[in-house]
Amino acid sequence: MTAPYYREVGDEVRAFTAAHATRAPVLLKGPTGCGKSRFVEAMAARLDRPLVTVACNDETSAHDLIGRWLVKGGDTVWQDGPVTRAVKQGAILYLDEVAEAREDVIVVLHPLADHRRQLHVDRLDVTLTAGPGFMLVASYNPGYRRGLKELKPSTRQRFVALAFTYPAPDLETEIVATEAAIDAAVARRLVAVAGKIRKLDELGLAETVSTRLLVNAGKLIGHGVPPRRACAVAVVTPLSDDADTQRALQDLVDLAL
Repeated sequence: MTAPYYREVGDEVRAFTAAHATRAPVLLKGPTGCGKSRFVEAMAARLDRPLVTVACNDETSAHDLIGRWLVKGGDTVWQDGPVTRAVKQGAILYLDEVAEAREDVIVVLHPLADHRRQLHVDRLDVTLTAGPGFMLVASYNPGYRRGLKELKPSTRQRFVALAFTYPAPDLETEIVATEAAIDAAVARRLVAVAGKIRKLDELGLAETVSTRLLVNAGKLIGHGVPPRRACAVAVVTPLSDDADTQRALQDLVDLAL
């Protein structure tokens, strides 16, 4: 398996590798677009394990993840869900934005996240024990306010937690330049713009500029879009729908670029 590009920021690779070796589930905490999902993809390749990814939302039920009976051609057949497949394959199971999952999903995960490492499939009346290669990984953004949804302590304390944030400017410049295939000087200016926007608390942005947005802008620039226009469509507009906020952000971009 070829590992996707991931630039290590601290000791997260060593910590994740040790967690896998000791069968500890891992919780990745950090803002949107800071590299959590890419990190999991890179680690799955590094550890040579299959990766099963689930994008959690409040419409996903436990049965969607475990499996269900389906009627096909007049026959009733069982179809495994992604969690069941991951347990059987000894895969890395990645639950993206786990705080958005329904409560019944969280309840199903608890036996997988402690010493039991088991999944009960109630519709088959069987209990599956995960193989040695299985690993449960979940991510969430603790700074993103969505109603009253938060991970309960009984869930959080089952995990080893790794905190992610946006990289230091030099590292972020390297990441943007590599991912977008642009000159480092251009990447450095994009990172400088992000640094200024991230300090503007008065704009009340729900989310600030992510590394992902900078890479998107860089890719547009690499394909001939002028830098200011690239930032307008790849950074400013995704951050806010408010016209006044967009103008303020664009003014900042124009001054920096």
